[in-house]
Formats: sequence, structure tokens, C-alpha cells
Amino acid sequence: MRLHELSPADGARKNRKRKGRGVGSGLGKTAGRGTKGHNSRSGGGVRPGFEGGQMPLHRRLPKRGFTNIFKTPVEIINVRDLNQFENGSKVDRDALISAGLVSRRAKWVKVLGQGALNVALTFQAGSASKSAKEKIESAGGKVEVG
Repeated sequence: MRLHELSPADGARKNRKRKGRGVGSGLGKTAGRGTKGHNSRSGGGVRPGFEGGQMPLHRRLPKRGFTNIFKTPVEIINVRDLNQFENGSKVDRDALISAGLVSRRAKWVKVLGQGALNVALTFQAGSASKSAKEKIESAGGKVEVG
């Protein structure tokens, strides 16, 4: 058997339907769309969620809550995550991003006081909780919030 002798299995290949190519084709004239009505027109059809004039589900269900579009997304890290920095280093937003602790999209970073800190460092990114501030300062570092 050679490459040019290969052929697909019977029934594996099927010709596409050529609509609107004459009455004799079986799909001519109205091309399987029926006569008149919304779906027979070009560009016709109903929008997603349309239920034939019945009140759609997204309007029947009660609406609750509120989304503040002006909120500032805050990324949270813990004091234990800061142990990977060297002793005496300055930890700012760029240092946290390069260490993979926060994403580049982070507008504001807050450090919380979970875990223990073994290195003295200067924290200069976002804000810190009261317990985190105490732990950083007890380890010999300082917090410069802003």
C-alpha cells in the first residue's frame, strides 16, 4: 500500500449541505428556513436568554447587593511570607512582585500578622496590620506605611 492508495473509511467523509441552490436540491428556495417569520430573515433569530416573550429568568429573579466599581483591590500577604527576604533588605511593591508574593496588578498590598518573622527588614509596600507591625519591629525591622 502506498500513500496515494489511501482513502478514508466508508461514511467517514460527508458532503456539506449546499443550501439555496435550486428547488431540485431539496434545500432550495427557502433553504430550510421555512416561510416568513423572524428566523427566516437574514440576521434573524432571537437574542440569548429570550424565552418567546415570557418574562426571562434574569428579570424574574430578585436582585440583591451592590458592586462598588471604585473599590481598590488589596492583595494580602502574611509576616511568615517575608522570611524569604535577606536580613536588612528593603521590601517594597517591586520586591514583592519579583518574589512572586503579589501579582503585577496589585494596587495595594497589606501584610497581616500570621506566622513568625526571623529577619530584620524595612517594609515599604502598602499597609500593615497592628500585629504585623509589632512582629516586624520586634524582629529588628521597621514599617514605613505609604
